[in-house]
Amino acid sequence: MTLFGVCAVSAMLVFYAAEERAAVFVLFLAAGCAASSIYGFLQGAWPFGVVEAVWTGVAIRRSRL
Repeated sequence: MTLFGVCAVSAMLVFYAAEERAAVFVLFLAAGCAASSIYGFLQGAWPFGVVEAVWTGVAIRRSRL
């Protein structure tokens, strides 16, 4: 479970840093946020899960613009 969390948050960070290079990285950021949200809910840290779910929506919306 911890490894999943580390991978999810690391992917989110990497794609956040790369989002200006190509629009597809914003979608990858959304996927990383979704994975982080799932991790938060699985760990019982529902506030973290909720915040990451919101960031998933923000990233998806930004990818459409």
